[in-house]
Amino acid sequence: MLLWPLRAALRLAVVLLLALVVYFVVTGVQVWLTSRESSAAHASAIVVMGSAQYNGTPSPDFRARLDEALSLYRAGRAPLIVVSGSKEKGDRFSESEVGGTYLEHHGVPSSAVVEVGGADSYENLADADQLLHRRGDRTILITTDPFHEDRSMAIASGLGLVPFPAPTHTSPIHGFGTVPYFLKEALAVGVGRVIGYHNLSRLSIGLG
Repeated sequence: MLLWPLRAALRLAVVLLLALVVYFVVTGVQVWLTSRESSAAHASAIVVMGSAQYNGTPSPDFRARLDEALSLYRAGRAPLIVVSGSKEKGDRFSESEVGGTYLEHHGVPSSAVVEVGGADSYENLADADQLLHRRGDRTILITTDPFHEDRSMAIASGLGLVPFPAPTHTSPIHGFGTVPYFLKEALAVGVGRVIGYHNLSRLSIGLG
């Protein structure tokens, strides 16, 4: 008789584990499907998600995002580019400063570039939201790596923005190299949906 509660608890644990696995697999598929989307919409602004910079030079990944924003801006898809990203400890420049300088060096007028700083994806978009809210702008094109698009879109929507996907097509992260990034994003999106992306940001567990 004493074994029955243990068997019931074991069955329940197995069912919960399977449900968890299915949940994250489905989430991963959704992240992958979103990565393949690219909107043709026009918007009030292009938001470039920050990435690494090296002493004033955008990393190859960041440069690909900035080049995509340049292409969108030149095509008249939005009149404003919002570049996001803060400094890492010891850095001389923030990601947004480097991104803004890069865009201006490539012909975007300074009046069409705005820099906001955040330590992770949520903070970047929250800062962008405050800026855009003051301007009365709500529609945005989000430029980032394809694997990062789903979470960025979800955060932006939760803040009240109306986002459209505009992922970079020239990222140096491609092929099998994207697998760990997709796995990370599936985990981040899966957890963020349950506890909220704001709370995920506050946990500081490397899923920025």
